[in-house]
Amino acid sequence: MQAATHPIGLYLKVWLLLFVLSTFSYLVDFFHVAGYLRWMLILLLMVAKAGLIVAVFMHLRWERAALIYVVLAPPACLLVLAWLMWLESGYTYFTRLLYFR
Repeated sequence: MQAATHPIGLYLKVWLLLFVLSTFSYLVDFFHVAGYLRWMLILLLMVAKAGLIVAVFMHLRWERAALIYVVLAPPACLLVLAWLMWLESGYTYFTRLLYFR
């Protein structure tokens, strides 16, 4: 079975896009963006770069859907669980303030 080959131009375009995203990530700190906007931008750029790397350089884009789900489903489940814990933390903090003065 012959391995699929991809044009070098694709890798160069992705490399350039990763360079641009890294530059934006650097500019977030350079312009002293603060607060929730800073963390949202940093996490968004981080996820975009990781997605590009996994999709193109690790060839996940060209795999079967079953393999993609096996790789991406566990982190998605962990993100949902972390979001649920974040929601619960607000309730816990509120009840501690209310009852443990």
